[in-house]
Amino acid sequence: MFYPESELVLNSKNNVYHLDIGMGDLAENIILVGDQDRVELVASFLENIEFNAKHREFVSCTGYFKGKKISVLSTGIGTDNIDIAINELDAVFNIDLETRHEKPNKTKLNFIRIGTCGILQEAIPVHSFILTSHAFGLDNVAHFYETEMSKDELNLLEELKSKISLPENIKPYISASSESLLNKLNSDKTHIGITVTSSGFYGPQGRSLRLKTKTKSLNESLMNFEKDGLKILNFEMESSALFALTKALGHQSTTICLGVANRARKEFSKGYKQEMLGLIEYVLHRI
Repeated sequence: MFYPESELVLNSKNNVYHLDIGMGDLAENIILVGDQDRVELVASFLENIEFNAKHREFVSCTGYFKGKKISVLSTGIGTDNIDIAINELDAVFNIDLETRHEKPNKTKLNFIRIGTCGILQEAIPVHSFILTSHAFGLDNVAHFYETEMSKDELNLLEELKSKISLPENIKPYISASSESLLNKLNSDKTHIGITVTSSGFYGPQGRSLRLKTKTKSLNESLMNFEKDGLKILNFEMESSALFALTKALGHQSTTICLGVANRARKEFSKGYKQEMLGLIEYVLHRI
């Protein structure tokens, strides 16, 4: 298949437009972070850095950790940026950017998102490692693509919809994490469960400043949900689109977050750089 200039947008260097990344720049193991400055934190653990790029909020580098080639990319905040990042990252590997034709042999990528989150379970302390088994999407990105939910995902979604009251215009979806990546990251240091991916930080997560939210009672229903031992553990803003799009493209992905707030206790971290470095090191040793 051929992709014209209006659809596959490239810059003057023949790199994908938003990320400024070209063929051969990245490893097949890619760490995604939201914060641009977090790329530098990940890079501090890498040796032999062979690639760096920066365009808008998208900062990237490629290096080696204990001989394994690793790339890291900042996506900024939100599922809209995940839409850009995943489509362009897939294009770098699976479309020939010179000829604009899809490659016959596809490269399967591994994506691990290292983020921050708000914890929903009172018993889980701030600075805990939260590992996402499923992302419950309150955004709309996956609805624009031909994605499919498995029978297990559909059953879990129906259970969630029956127990959780959402504004009537919200059409949620759910997508499971990659089982193999989940197994690599899971340990006695992690809390594993469902993550809610929100389309915003304030009203969509039940926060209300001067604007009143329609989701005032949302958090309580999320905290009380449980199915087959799975609980809803946290809020963040990227994983649902990440899981749905990567799965549809034949890649693998998972998310692990540092809890910087506990919404039930109304606590927020006083500073978490050292804890984030600990999480990054934990991930690098396991991928």
